[in-house]
This record gives sequence, structure tokens and C-alpha cells, in this order.
Amino acid sequence: MLSQAMIDKWLRPVRVVRVYILFWPVLMLLAIGNGILREVTYGQALRALLAHQLSTAIAAVLFGLAVLLLARYAVPASTKQAVTIGLIWLAFTLCFEFLFGHYVAGHSWSALLQDYDLLSGRVWPLLLAWVTFLPYFAYKVHESARR
Repeated sequence: MLSQAMIDKWLRPVRVVRVYILFWPVLMLLAIGNGILREVTYGQALRALLAHQLSTAIAAVLFGLAVLLLARYAVPASTKQAVTIGLIWLAFTLCFEFLFGHYVAGHSWSALLQDYDLLSGRVWPLLLAWVTFLPYFAYKVHESARR
């Protein structure tokens, strides 16, 4: 017969993935709030590219802090699970960026794709890499704290 401890051990990784998936909208709310902040404050005073870069850096810090707080309550069980969560977050973020950006915000596909041009100073792909890496980062921070 299966004990509750055995069931919990088997289900814990599934619960952690679910928690991280349910946390992803929090990151998008932070991103939207950050974008609003940019538009009503420093975005009016800075060149568009510089405002984009600063906003991306602020989002990276906000996301990092949010995920570190999340990791105090739910930590990926393994490197594989952390990478899986990161890839899920990347897919969600790309879908949100393109679908919301085009169909809700009304941006053209070419305007959306411009944000991916690192050579012109657009740093959005770096934030996507950070979003993908964050669950692994949280896993490693927690792992080193246990030692």
C-alpha cells in the first residue's frame, strides 16, 4: 500500500510545475506595470531606445526578485524540471508577446519583430533568455543555500 509520504514524494514535482505555471501571469502583470511606468514617466524624457533598454533592465530585476520570492515556497526538484519550467515560461511569453501585441495592442508583426534586433540595441531577447533561465537560477540558489 502506498503511504502518504510516497504519494507526496511522487506528486511534489507535478505540484511545483503547476505552481510555476500559475505564477507566470504574475510576471506578465509585472511586465505590464513596468511598461505603464515607462510610458507615464521616464519614457517621455528618454529616447525610445534608451527607454526600452531601461525598461527591460527593470523588468529583469523585478522578475528576478519575484522568482526568488517564489522559490522560498516552491523550488524545482531538479535541473531538468527547472529547465522545463523555463522553456514553458518562454513559450508562454512568446505567445503572449505576439498574440497580445498584435491582436490586442494592434502592433504590426514587423513592429513586434523589431524588438528582437539585438544589433540595433533592442535587448528584449536578453529578457526572454533571463525568463527562461530564472527557474534554473532559483533552483541553484536554493540548492547552494541548503549546503
